Amino acid sequence: MHDERRRIEERVQRLHDQRIKTAIYAATVPLEVEAWQAPGEPVPFAEAAAAPYAPFAMGTPWGPPWGTTWFRMRGQVPSEWAGRRVEAVIDLGFVGDWPGNQAEALVHLTDGRPLKAVNPLNQYVPIAHPAVGGEEIHYLVEAASNPDILANDFAAPTPLGDVLTAGDKPLYTFRRADIAILDEDVWHLDLDIQVLRELMLELGEHDPRRHEIMHALDRAMDLLDLDDISGSAASVREALKPVLAKPAHASAHIVSGVGHAHIDSAWLWPIRETKRKTSRTFSNVTSLADEYEEFVFACSQAQQYEWVRDNYPHVWARIQESVKKGQWAPVGGMWVEADGNLPGGEAIARQLIHGKRFFIEHFGIETKGVWLPDSFGYTAAYPQLAKLAGNEWFLTQKISWNQTNKFPHHTFWWEGIDGTRIFTHFPPVDTYNARFSGEEMARAVRNYQEKGGATRSLAPFGWGDGGGGPTREIMERARRLKNLEGSARVEVEHPDAFFAKAREEYPDAPVWVGELYLELHRATYTSQARTKQGNRRSEHRLREAELWATTAALHAPGYAYPYAKLDRLWKTVLLHQFHDILPGSSIAWVHREAEAEYARVAQELEELTTQAVAALGAGGTRVFNTSPFDRAEVVRTDTGAPVYAEVPANGSAPVAVADPPQPVTVSGRVLDNGLVRVEVAEDGTLASVRDLRAGGREVLADKGNLLRLHTDLPNYWDAWDVDKHYKNRYTDLLDADSVTVVEEDPLLGAIRVERSFGKGSKITQTITLRAGSPRIDFETDIDWHEAEKFLKAGFPVDIRAPHSSAEIQFGHVQRPTHTNTSWEAARFEVSGHRWVHIAEPGYGVAVINDSTYGHDVSRTVREDGGTTTTVRLSLVRAPRVPDPGADQGRHRFTYSLLPGATIDDAVAEGYALNLPLRVAEAAGAPEPVVSVDGGGVTVEAVKLADDESGDVVVRLYESRGGRAEGVLRTGFPLAGAQVTDLLERPLGDAEIVDGGVPVALRPFQILTLRLRRG
Repeated sequence: MHDERRRIEERVQRLHDQRIKTAIYAATVPLEVEAWQAPGEPVPFAEAAAAPYAPFAMGTPWGPPWGTTWFRMRGQVPSEWAGRRVEAVIDLGFVGDWPGNQAEALVHLTDGRPLKAVNPLNQYVPIAHPAVGGEEIHYLVEAASNPDILANDFAAPTPLGDVLTAGDKPLYTFRRADIAILDEDVWHLDLDIQVLRELMLELGEHDPRRHEIMHALDRAMDLLDLDDISGSAASVREALKPVLAKPAHASAHIVSGVGHAHIDSAWLWPIRETKRKTSRTFSNVTSLADEYEEFVFACSQAQQYEWVRDNYPHVWARIQESVKKGQWAPVGGMWVEADGNLPGGEAIARQLIHGKRFFIEHFGIETKGVWLPDSFGYTAAYPQLAKLAGNEWFLTQKISWNQTNKFPHHTFWWEGIDGTRIFTHFPPVDTYNARFSGEEMARAVRNYQEKGGATRSLAPFGWGDGGGGPTREIMERARRLKNLEGSARVEVEHPDAFFAKAREEYPDAPVWVGELYLELHRATYTSQARTKQGNRRSEHRLREAELWATTAALHAPGYAYPYAKLDRLWKTVLLHQFHDILPGSSIAWVHREAEAEYARVAQELEELTTQAVAALGAGGTRVFNTSPFDRAEVVRTDTGAPVYAEVPANGSAPVAVADPPQPVTVSGRVLDNGLVRVEVAEDGTLASVRDLRAGGREVLADKGNLLRLHTDLPNYWDAWDVDKHYKNRYTDLLDADSVTVVEEDPLLGAIRVERSFGKGSKITQTITLRAGSPRIDFETDIDWHEAEKFLKAGFPVDIRAPHSSAEIQFGHVQRPTHTNTSWEAARFEVSGHRWVHIAEPGYGVAVINDSTYGHDVSRTVREDGGTTTTVRLSLVRAPRVPDPGADQGRHRFTYSLLPGATIDDAVAEGYALNLPLRVAEAAGAPEPVVSVDGGGVTVEAVKLADDESGDVVVRLYESRGGRAEGVLRTGFPLAGAQVTDLLERPLGDAEIVDGGVPVALRPFQILTLRLRRG
């Protein structure tokens, strides 16, 4: 047989694209359209319904950036269309085919009920099936003119990312608003050909099935009457039935399809727009569920459900009905799909607590898995936290984006830092926006790593990132691919069903131990530093407010624990941990609002803490310690005078000068407190740090606190990425404007270094050494005006460290300092929380911070044979896309060098730096709510139980990485104790011995105790 592949394939493509697709709508009549431009922010339906409308013609430009235009549409179904399937078709002037980053609209009936949304891939609104004829159409359409931030493929900065800079020029030209007949034979033929043609092109050149489909399509095209597409469509479909009816092979891979609509809670649009996106997408999804009984839609992010509940009650009611039918599957069990690395341990616990509780309360459903497809790497604390919240499985696909190494598994057991394992799946289709194309189906099969051990994978299908969700076309593809020779088989089902089947057939799946590090998007540990600082400080202020509110509730008569306020403030912080807000990868508008929200949260939490402390009584001045460790350190009173205070963990003490340790001396540029001696060089770097407790050991191998300014232009994704070549071009900031002693007191000495550099940027650093502490603080004030630059602070330490240890949630991870393999080499920028520790046997050093997350650790061997291990903190970046002004302006933060540090020291000082001692008027001296006898058992949270029973809830963890035993003691009469899950549900009674609760923890174990007051 002659090879006619090219002729046939080109013939099929042209007839399909130019004749069949264009004949899907058989007849149209225009709708009458009027318009009203809403001033400013979006308005409620009632206001729009009462607004004055003006005639509006097709082809008219509309929509300033971030504007809202309401269109009133009227029409009548022609009487001769009776018995046909009739739809309204609306094209707002869509650009491209991505629903989430451009014009979108929600169609309402005149009584205000949302009917359905329209976007580039979902332009229809059902009217009648079949039509009666003569029906009148009255719609009010809320159209959002969101700008296309991704235009030009992120190649250049754009002012469109903030309403303050976007201008008011119309962005779109309205193309179409019609009543139309959907020709169902042509529409189905279009899908038949799409599925067969795409399958054909994915099969091998010598695969008989490819040639069978090709010739079947060729013969079918002979039956297509180009003068009567509609009239001949049924016969063409009939000719294709045999080739569509051939069943898949018995060994065909099974793809569990789960409807999905990834809606970023903010990204290239502000939070206010996400609230509308949810209503649009969820309206479409519930409409689709009415049409396809097998449809199942998985939806995470309790926050988005709450927005719909509060703002779109009709859509909320439809969601509740779909959940009852089993077509809507709440998943994920988190308040939002948070970043996977940066939120603190207690914050991830609260993400799971608030998310799962919402679904239990509103749907009676306890979600079983963590659904987190799009975060930028995943902390090794997740398996334990997920299990403690009652989860059985974990899903993501983002690791498929790795720049260097292909992850070796798709279905596996993920083991966390404490040894907990959770069943985990990465969809081999490598997307959470699948549409069941031939290319996707072939990729899923080809890519699947578990061949021979397992047979199934999951595919989240539907348009996403900015919403949109599944469409009827995708559902029709799924039906055709349910059992089709040459393709994987598609089964639309609940993700819980997939995970149950996958675990049953693959119980001995391989194990991956430790973090899931994404070899991409490493700059998200640093970009938008003020957003990250707002998160860090909010987390610690929440801890502080909860502890002292609990103390006041226990000891101050008449004090009312602020349950509702704390709940609201936690949810605000949790929302801003979304994986495009906290990582710094959103438009300017998002980060401007985030900074304002963090300021509001800080003010409210300060008021709550002040009220709680004041409730303990007046008449004296006390120092309050929110840290879980006893502290003896220098603190300033309200007059600014330094005093040396000794304060118990989670408790308070009078402001009274304790027996002073050896005083601080300042001699020239040398600070000495008897523990360490610090010499500042003329250029403002550290010339020497000697640990006097270790015989005067020199800590540094070269200049310390070396500020290095790198050129930073990644290949793509400016706010997200830092590529390895950034290291090759840099300037060391060695020209100091001034180096000045600014404080000389027996309790503290400080030297200030001022620098100017670049495009008018300035850095002022105050290097402080306090009595009684070996910690050296670098209080930093930056006025930053650079573009495409990356600033790091380096500490080259004379230590041969085989690995670094970095704090993560409820523990720490160790990472090699060598680059033996491509896996280690790819970790050239990593994340950590409050501290990084390096050590050789007998000696260690920690670098501590109060708001930064990114860092790198490297190792070199000097000519003298010694080894230098360098820790460099990432301080600030200057990407220009998607926010051209990212990180510009003022930054204030502190980081510290801690010589002679053990892991215990790093943990304690990490808490101390992030939880400054509080000096306040209070006469009361209550016992700490809880205290712990025994090292390694660390208190992470103290609060009252969420059910308002008055029980005290304490969350503990083992912080060293070894076994720990201790006794938890209370500052109140203890009547009973229970071990609970994260949701404060009992798992069993805890023993009480001599009024305390004995605790025995495995490495990094998290334990939640519920304590009943006597």
